[in-house]
Amino acid sequence: MASSPPSEPAAPSEPTEYTPLDHVDGPERGAGPRLGATGWLRFIWRQLTSMRTALVLLLLLAIAAVPGSLVPQTTSDPNGVIAYHQDSPELAKVLDALGLFSTFSSPWFSAIYLLLFVSLIGCVIPRAVHHARALVSRPPRTPSRLDRMTGHTIREADGAPAAVLAAAERLLRSRRYRTERYGDSVSAERGYLRETGNLLFHVSLIGVLVSIAVGGSVGYTGQRVVAEGFSFTNVRSGYDSFYPGRLFEESMLAPFSIRLDEFHVDYEADNVHAFGTAHNFRADVTVTHQDGRTESEVLTVNGPLTVDGVRAYLLGNGYAPVLTIRDPDGRVVFSQPTLFRPLDSAYLSLGVVKVPDGLAEQIGLQGLFYPTAVEGESGALFSTHGDLIHPVLTLEVYAGDLGLDSGRATNAYVLDVEGLGLTQIAGRQAPVPTIELAPGDIAELPNGLGTVELTAVPRFIAIELHWDPAQPWLFGFALAAIAGLLVSLFIPRRRVWVRVTGAGEDRIHVEWAGLAKGDDARLPESVAALADALTPTGSSEHPET
Repeated sequence: MASSPPSEPAAPSEPTEYTPLDHVDGPERGAGPRLGATGWLRFIWRQLTSMRTALVLLLLLAIAAVPGSLVPQTTSDPNGVIAYHQDSPELAKVLDALGLFSTFSSPWFSAIYLLLFVSLIGCVIPRAVHHARALVSRPPRTPSRLDRMTGHTIREADGAPAAVLAAAERLLRSRRYRTERYGDSVSAERGYLRETGNLLFHVSLIGVLVSIAVGGSVGYTGQRVVAEGFSFTNVRSGYDSFYPGRLFEESMLAPFSIRLDEFHVDYEADNVHAFGTAHNFRADVTVTHQDGRTESEVLTVNGPLTVDGVRAYLLGNGYAPVLTIRDPDGRVVFSQPTLFRPLDSAYLSLGVVKVPDGLAEQIGLQGLFYPTAVEGESGALFSTHGDLIHPVLTLEVYAGDLGLDSGRATNAYVLDVEGLGLTQIAGRQAPVPTIELAPGDIAELPNGLGTVELTAVPRFIAIELHWDPAQPWLFGFALAAIAGLLVSLFIPRRRVWVRVTGAGEDRIHVEWAGLAKGDDARLPESVAALADALTPTGSSEHPET
């Protein structure tokens, strides 16, 4: 029976129309499965807890802290913030809206801070678990192809393979390697302190962040101006400005006091180009501790005091003339030191005195104090030296409602003449000339209101007090972070393998190789040194057993 001819191959089918994947929806497009809510949360968490994200957040935190050093901060320089609003009101509004006057407590800075905190925790915990498992695990088995590893070398030795391996194992242990025997080879590794230092650095960085958060939450910062002969008591009402943390309680204030006995300023006397410039400041103070002890201390610009855990810093100084104002009957209605803000290096100072009660009408006095007054060719006064060589106080007097009874907050160092509609009754724009006083002089106030006397001219200091109970922890974590960083940089992570071949022959072969985790330019040299220590090149001596 004749066989049927073989069938012809089927003709190729007609080409189908190509549909671009960009126009295909769903899984037909070839994309991965869609992420649900859990998938997206897992993806976001993995991205947030990656080391790359932590480094980016750390960089952002450093950049975000820059405005805190360029713009005056409300907590550390409230007067600078006020001056900024006065000098650049429009720009100050923008900066205030962005929270740049309180950079370190702003929402955007706190967001970066918290994200970095979470990212570091998410990075450290898995690595710590993995490192703990590695510490108790055995070194890995010896690879089959050591010739592919770093520093591969083969040496010849005499003796039994077991004795050579035992000697190699002792040698590696003497070099602080962990070892494990696998048949005819020894596997060794060292440098676990590198990862330990890395983890210590990151844990310490978390500790730094926690310390800063705790210190900012329960600590406080405050400023106070103290004149010579007066004291400051550490109570909240005793501060000129006070900025507590969110969790601060008044019971945390240590009950101590600081009295300014005398303030000394040294002026340049040798350099004619800087003659009269102040260059050294020293405040003699008496500190009364909470247990009743009194101590004499010296407060300097670079020498803060620590009183019952509170740090006191010397920020500024100037003159606080004591004006005594009496009514027509001679009764004292005002007598106290008044802070005059220095305007230049010669301590030309501006100050304001407000007298709301005791006279027939409210008056405000705006004055300029010249420590060493000299009259220029135009007749205007200026100061040539910061010391009290020829002190003069000039006063312009204004009458009217000072706005102190309205219940609104007012600036004690500013007299709002136009805003309050005050009338000048003594000064350049009044029939009565500007009042000039030297220490001890008494002058009549206009309209028979009374008299004003420049009783004394003591100095004042501006001090800042800062309490942060987490500072010792912050210092400790910072030191630990530096130590961990140094360990992680200078301790290499290495693995070394030794294999013995040629058993039963006259001489056996000892094969060495290594592997580094990261860059380790000295690994080949170290492997060769180990091989030389066990079997020196050209030596046929039996290794020690």
